Amino acid sequence: MTDSDVPRVPGLLPSAIHRSVKPGTALLRLETTQAREGILDGAWWPRSRDIGAELPALVSALAEHLGPITRVGLDASAWAELPTRLTIDNRVVHLDSFPIGDDTVLITRGDNDHFALLVVPPDTAPDAARAAMARAVRTDNVTQARQILIETGSTRQT
Repeated sequence: MTDSDVPRVPGLLPSAIHRSVKPGTALLRLETTQAREGILDGAWWPRSRDIGAELPALVSALAEHLGPITRVGLDASAWAELPTRLTIDNRVVHLDSFPIGDDTVLITRGDNDHFALLVVPPDTAPDAARAAMARAVRTDNVTQARQILIETGSTRQT
């Protein structure tokens, strides 16, 4: 039985997702079990603060495994400009902004199925970024995103 023969169960993440979203632009890593028991479901390391350039590749990669993405919640202060919606793969994705810090992005699939991803600041050193992403996807992770960034030296440079 191949992976494509296995029915997708709503609310579960695919196994072993750890790849570049778009070669040379960003890295996406998701929890490697389907349990979704940790605080975070994955981590994203965008390469810039241009949401129009960064978000389409993330949403496309997630939609490939999770189905259509309808909303993305972000911190407006973490991005150069934040529109209220983007058209990605011929679908409108609504963007919600919250003044809560740039540690996470909230992805919504369907009406009310949320996935929380740690956002590693673009200017983070590669070793620190990899450490933060690896920590975020551990199934036993109980550490909040902000603390992971602090402990791995991945905090945003202001």
